[in-house]
Amino acid sequence: MNGRRVNEIWPTVHAELRSLADDLAPLSAEQWATPSLCDGWDVHDVLAHLVGNSTTTRVGFMVSFARAGFDFDRMAANEVAAERRPNPADTLAAFRSVCGRTSGPPAPLITRVIEACVHSEDIRRPLGIAHTYPVGHVGGAITYFTKDRLSGGRARLDGLTLTAIDADFSVGSGPEVQGPAMSLLLAASGRRAALADLSGPGTETLAERI
Repeated sequence: MNGRRVNEIWPTVHAELRSLADDLAPLSAEQWATPSLCDGWDVHDVLAHLVGNSTTTRVGFMVSFARAGFDFDRMAANEVAAERRPNPADTLAAFRSVCGRTSGPPAPLITRVIEACVHSEDIRRPLGIAHTYPVGHVGGAITYFTKDRLSGGRARLDGLTLTAIDADFSVGSGPEVQGPAMSLLLAASGRRAALADLSGPGTETLAERI
């Protein structure tokens, strides 16, 4: 990733998080309880996760990971339990207060884009809220997934070409999967809900891997 893109990441992440906060302000109690694209989490849970993730530091991440028995799922569940307020409006207020932070876990900076965009879409899609994401950074996030073993991204995308139909972006080699850049990113991160937006000879293989 070139220097210009790196310098643009934090402003982009902050803008995406603040836009999400604005979208969530008018939600009803029923909407807050809507199941998200994250298995077992509703919209309120995902927002609580974003609060915790935005306040995480490198040291804090390692402490939380150790306390969770080095189990990522347990650590995430602990984070949601700690940050989810009884009233969603209070969780949203906490989220607004941390949208401008520049801390994060010990991971490449592009993962901040992944957290902001993927989790925002985990919330927006089930609620039917449309949003235009920064396709340049989304492309960088997809490229990261093609190389990342820890998240399972490399295993999902190996031997496939992902081509965006709404941006000048293509990565990989092999049978092609075409679709909107954000849907490609969701699929790369393991969200089956995005598969309906995708087409091409590699789509079936990708679906089998999610």
